[in-house]
Amino acid sequence: MTIPFTLKTFCLALAGVAALSLQPAVAASVDDLGKSLTPFGAEKAGNADGTIPAWDGGLTKVDPSFKEGGKRSDPFAAEKPLFSITAQNMAQYADKLSDGVKEMLKRYPDTYRLDIYPTHRTAAAPQWVYDNTAKNAQTATLVESSAGLVPQGAFGGIPFPIPKNGYEAMWNHILNWRGTSVAMDFRHYLVTADGAAVMTTDGKAIQEMPYYYQDGSAQTFEGDYWLFRLLNVGPPLRAGEQIMGRTNVNGDKSQAHVYLAGQRRVRKLPNACCDTPTPATAGVMSFDELSVYQGRLDRFNWKLVGKQEMYIPYNANKVQTATNAEDVLGKHHMNPDYVRWELHRVWVVEAELAPGKRHQLPKGRYYLDEDTWQAMLGDRWDAKGQLSKSLWSLPAVMPDIPAVAQLSSGFYDLTSNTWFIQNLYAGKAQQYAIVDRYKTSEFSPAAMAGRGVR
Repeated sequence: MTIPFTLKTFCLALAGVAALSLQPAVAASVDDLGKSLTPFGAEKAGNADGTIPAWDGGLTKVDPSFKEGGKRSDPFAAEKPLFSITAQNMAQYADKLSDGVKEMLKRYPDTYRLDIYPTHRTAAAPQWVYDNTAKNAQTATLVESSAGLVPQGAFGGIPFPIPKNGYEAMWNHILNWRGTSVAMDFRHYLVTADGAAVMTTDGKAIQEMPYYYQDGSAQTFEGDYWLFRLLNVGPPLRAGEQIMGRTNVNGDKSQAHVYLAGQRRVRKLPNACCDTPTPATAGVMSFDELSVYQGRLDRFNWKLVGKQEMYIPYNANKVQTATNAEDVLGKHHMNPDYVRWELHRVWVVEAELAPGKRHQLPKGRYYLDEDTWQAMLGDRWDAKGQLSKSLWSLPAVMPDIPAVAQLSSGFYDLTSNTWFIQNLYAGKAQQYAIVDRYKTSEFSPAAMAGRGVR
């Protein structure tokens, strides 16, 4: 039986986490980037007991067997777990676990566990991204827009490598480095409360980050930072559907269109943000749950709490090298044999619904990896103060880019006992292929109409 997580216990949890493990940000300046700090603003040194090593440039050596456009191997396949965290010993590690992880351990004590591996700080980026990050540290600011606070004077790198508040930290996550132009083949799965895996999407997608055009600048950047177009080739009920999005730093300027195969029409979505269900996941995920958190920030007030050491999914290449998706889809959660957890330092950011705003899940807490700025875990609470969802990311190391970037992500719904994973590449020949820049017209309603198949 699950114990209700009330608003009172939510507040107590916040206080307990802060008292036990949160640390204030290390005093730093722009001059520390590339010295005591990594080029992205993380602490270069390891931790006191040596369980987190120093950052030495990340993993940039490409496996000789890798073929462009193909699947990337697991560079740590030979490693064995140092230990496992289970419901029986979780109290020993409680200060390094998110509330969502602890709830999953309690709810599924016989099957859910965290296999803890040696920590590898593999995060890396091209030098030009580091150079832009250093520029951003001196020029980027937050300015008011019709959609809340947005970055200005930032381009081609982490916008705020030394963040002063929760908004800057979340923009670092939203604009994290993951390559520029990408082609992807993947599937989405919803696993029902009784353990049945239902494929909701078999997709072919293209993605581009104009914010990371190498020949661009803050002066030429027009605000559209993420372009995406997805064609469903399955399941049969959804074959031929498409969705296309152009996401702008000013959420009021973002656009999304869908192609409805039955109508042979392209339609603009009226509210492609926030807690609106996204057609890309058959409505299972909301727009702002993609990649743990995605899109505009003005629905919430964001507080940068501090840093802490936490066990998070990391270097999760093993998930994608599985032969079949069914190998990694457990009845109530991911198959623990395939999920690699490591100890890393994370920034903790808390979200509380802003006055006058509405959202189905008005409270949240997000854990941003210091080396990449990606949100690796997130927890969301409903209006009654009950823990409702645990969100997670599965970042893979991709030395050919180079980057540690999210391939798959998903959530455990703690209310319905269902769970969902998007962008699973297991069983697919192509993974996350780096390609030449797309034509601007590829991300337009006309392109969708031209590729309508029925």
